[in-house]
Amino acid sequence: MTVRQIEPRALRDWLSGDDRPLLLDVREPFELALAALPGARAIPLRTLPSAIASLDPDVPVVVLCHHGVRSMAAAHFLVEQGFDAVWNLTGGIDRYSLDADPAVPRY
Repeated sequence: MTVRQIEPRALRDWLSGDDRPLLLDVREPFELALAALPGARAIPLRTLPSAIASLDPDVPVVVLCHHGVRSMAAAHFLVEQGFDAVWNLTGGIDRYSLDADPAVPRY
């Protein structure tokens, strides 16, 4: 299974519907204080292996970070652990701010 990519505008549209994915933000707490998407669950990448049991593999997951690198690593990890519906936010929260919601601060 490979990790799928989701563009910021497609994620914005998905989040506006009733069948929302889990937003998994793998950035560090200081980054979350600068910018965050409402409803995202924060699990820093370094702690994801110990928190994996708290995630439901049957729920679609969109992973995000600042620019999409850490989230891609996290997404691959989730797929390796048996999660089927995993997407990486292309360009991270920075691109989300640029392309989908300028109200989200950039840093």
